[in-house]
Amino acid sequence: MTMARWIGLALVLLCGGVSIWWGASTGLTWFGGPLDFQAIYSATQCLLQHHNPYVENLYVNLPTTFIFIAPFAMLPLGVAQALWMILLTGVFILAAFLMWKIGASYAPGVSLFLICILLANSEVLFATGNSAGIVVGLCVVAVWCFLQERFVWAGILCLAASLAFKPHDAGLVWLYFLLAGGVYRKRALQTLMLTVVLSLSALLWVWQVAPYWMPEWQSNLSAISAHGGLNDPGPASVTGRTAGMVIDLQAAVSVIRDDPRIYNPASYLVCGALLLAWSVRTLRSRFSRRRAWLALAAIVPLTMLVTYHRPYDAKLLMLAVPACAMLWAEGGAIAWTALMVTTAGLALTADIPLAILVIFTRDLSINTASLSGQMLKAVLTRPTPLILLLMGAFYLWLYLRREPERG
Repeated sequence: MTMARWIGLALVLLCGGVSIWWGASTGLTWFGGPLDFQAIYSATQCLLQHHNPYVENLYVNLPTTFIFIAPFAMLPLGVAQALWMILLTGVFILAAFLMWKIGASYAPGVSLFLICILLANSEVLFATGNSAGIVVGLCVVAVWCFLQERFVWAGILCLAASLAFKPHDAGLVWLYFLLAGGVYRKRALQTLMLTVVLSLSALLWVWQVAPYWMPEWQSNLSAISAHGGLNDPGPASVTGRTAGMVIDLQAAVSVIRDDPRIYNPASYLVCGALLLAWSVRTLRSRFSRRRAWLALAAIVPLTMLVTYHRPYDAKLLMLAVPACAMLWAEGGAIAWTALMVTTAGLALTADIPLAILVIFTRDLSINTASLSGQMLKAVLTRPTPLILLLMGAFYLWLYLRREPERG
């Protein structure tokens, strides 16, 4: 590698290292260690001891989670946490490194800038030990394997694990390969078959131990999604004024009208129209790597908007870095627009900027009697879904207007 590449690698590792150190140091101050890992570890231990894990603590993860956590749950908590964090940091940093390398082949400076923003703002992920770090990392590694045509079976395994763990994170990325046709559709179907095997195995295990797990799971999901609950996208949510706020489109619309009968249909209508246009274009297009990066840059922001997600899920936006670098290399107004939109998308899903935003808007008083006041409040207090919508629409516009290319 050239000296510039070595310096770039050092900055990538430095930014990642700062987040890992800061996040892990914070997580270790909590009783029992990283909170999100504690939840899945305890629930899996409960299942291993032949008890229903959905009876207590409002546990809502899918049954497929237990297959992946079972090896850790057989170990003492301290050892399990250490191994989990090693896996999380390793997969996540590897994924970021791969996207930096792809982007650097088009525009090294832009690729490095964007990846450093993302890595330097991942403290919450490492503090909580949230599985999103592994899910996002595996999904990104799978995309690299498929598009670079290297270690394809490893890519299939990674995407299947990502889908089984958190289908709402990796689902639309998988859909791209299904719609792209050719060998990519074959890989998507192979991934689906493996995911089905994993899911059925997990369901059989849970049903054998707790035949009535589904009503308890649905009850837990309803409880935390209710008005004012943990997963409520509305302003009354207990996390609505924190850096861990829900970032789907419902969160922005709810500021204008905090009624699920309004914000759910409105969000589904907007996202559905964009997804339909994206799907039709993908089906009708001849595959090329350049178009693949544009397609992924369009679908990842929309993934965050369709249904429940939090800022740590949005680390999947690293898949937009190659497309932005590619556009920057072309120059012109589109290049600058791509850089500004992508930077804003990464910054407004980043831990430190979100924390600053919460501090400055905590005591903000806006007259919401008029529609203009409500819209202003949505822009100032819930900018993340709006910038994700802009980012998705921008890349979709480019994806729709560009003619198919080879290579």
